[in-house]
Order: sequence, then structure tokens, then C-alpha cells
Amino acid sequence: MVTTEVVYNLEEENILTNVRNRNETGIILTFDDGPSKYLNEFLDVLEEENVEAMFFWQTRLLHHKRPWNRVVANGHQIGAHTHRHPNLSLLRFDDQLHEIQTSKETIEQVTGKAVQYFRPPFGQYNEETLAITKQLQLETVMWDIASFDWELKQHPDQIVENIMNHVQEGSILLLHELEQTLIVLPILIQKLKASGYHFSTL
Repeated sequence: MVTTEVVYNLEEENILTNVRNRNETGIILTFDDGPSKYLNEFLDVLEEENVEAMFFWQTRLLHHKRPWNRVVANGHQIGAHTHRHPNLSLLRFDDQLHEIQTSKETIEQVTGKAVQYFRPPFGQYNEETLAITKQLQLETVMWDIASFDWELKQHPDQIVENIMNHVQEGSILLLHELEQTLIVLPILIQKLKASGYHFSTL
């Protein structure tokens, strides 16, 4: 089972991990590593539950057959997550710039919507990453609660437990467009609602 800490404590002035100061009781669902083959089904759940979310996409996966227009029409936000999902902290400045800028510009070209937010793959970045995001006028969004859904294919109920045991006002929740996450997403949303939380985007 999961051995890494679910709660992610990061005190970096230029990086957003919690929206407590922006939204007193709201929390934000974020989904990384799409757009996946499950995207329409994720959107079905979110629509049924009347919840908006944020999607951070690898643009190598973004093509016109993915239902990006439904994401936009339903009020969700799409953020950059690089083009090929490398560990940015291992790349030179120019290579980081290419990955982030390509992701931003591809999403903008496909959707016609400006991209304002960025999440580094694996949560890995360095000072050069932050210089690039500043240059591109992107806000870096991390999280304070990790679901560890990527490790829990055989134990999807643990995804819900990881979040429910640690969520707080303003939490940004890290999830992924994975089958196991899709299975428990309705349960997770309903439990969060029952605990008095509402959902928002940035």
C-alpha cells in the first residue's frame, strides 16, 4: 500500500498548493496526465454531480478527437502539463522552455482559450522552471493532498480514504485520468459534499 505522505507541505511563495485564502470552503479537483480515453466518462461523472474541475494535460495526447470542447463547454479549466511529461528538473533551460511553451501554445491553438495555469510533471521543478513560467505568465499549481491513485489500481477505495482522511478547506486534490480513479470518483465527490465541501476552479 501507499507509504509516501498523502499531505504535501510546500511553502513556496510563487506556487499554489491550497486556495484557502481565495475560497473559504471550496476545494479543487485536479486531474493530471490526460486527455485520456476515459475523459468522456470523467466528464459524465462531473456533469452528473454538477462539479467543475481542472485538467492538466500532456499535449502529446491532445488531438481533435478528444472531447476538449466538452471540457470547455462544461466550465472546466485546462492547464499545461508539458508536452511529453519529462522530469523538468533534469532538463536544460531551453528544453524546459520548449516543453512548457509547446504545451501552453498547443492547448491554446486547439481550444482557442488562453492557458493560465501549469503543473510540473511528477511535481518536479527548479528555479529555471519558475523563471520560465513567469516569462510565459503561467501560475504554477501544485496540491496539498495526493490521492496516490496511480499506485492503487488494485485498491481504489484507498484513493477515497487518502483524501477523506486529510482534506481541509481550500485543498487542491491531485488525481489522474485513470480507470481506478474513475471508478471511485462519484463516491469521492458525494462524500466530500456530505462533509460540507463545495467545488471550484481557479
